[in-house]
Amino acid sequence: MKRPVRIGIVGTHSTGKTLLMRRIEMELRAHGVPVARVGGLGKKAAALGLPKMQRHTELSTEWIITTGAAAELTAAIDCEVVLADQAAPGALAYYTAALTFREEQPAPEVLDRLGALVATRLPKYDLLLATVLDPDEPVTGHGYEPTYRTLVDTEIHAYLAAHALPHVPVTNDDEARDRAVRAALDLVDAREAAA
Repeated sequence: MKRPVRIGIVGTHSTGKTLLMRRIEMELRAHGVPVARVGGLGKKAAALGLPKMQRHTELSTEWIITTGAAAELTAAIDCEVVLADQAAPGALAYYTAALTFREEQPAPEVLDRLGALVATRLPKYDLLLATVLDPDEPVTGHGYEPTYRTLVDTEIHAYLAAHALPHVPVTNDDEARDRAVRAALDLVDAREAAA
């Protein structure tokens, strides 16, 4: 069984991650490529009673990272492409942003342990997309805390830079989204050509 292509996306809430992943999924399916999309982990965590957004904790973060990893592995069994809607680095960024928002100091050993969990996931992604917050784009109907939303964006991009992770930044415009879709399709085409 060949290893599937894994594409992850990270970004703060309401920056178009899910819409972009749905578009990539539809494009791949239109080309006959078996694909699975893993996501909605924040909602699933909340349904279990775990805190989310600015109330994120060590436990909710670990649950999201490990549940996401298990879901990605399960999807990889019978799909050629796995799309991870909010890849592992995003979960860590939501936690560190929550700590900053609450003006709490993180325990270094907790950050080290959660960071190690994320580090085990990073080599699995063949392509990492990172949405960029457009502060001028209004968010309606969600009641999101704007300061926290900005902190998450800052934490995600700081993490990517600090770890020199190759990624495709996706700004809030059609050209950037088209570029991200093209990068995903090209990656899958290249893998199929090499097979």
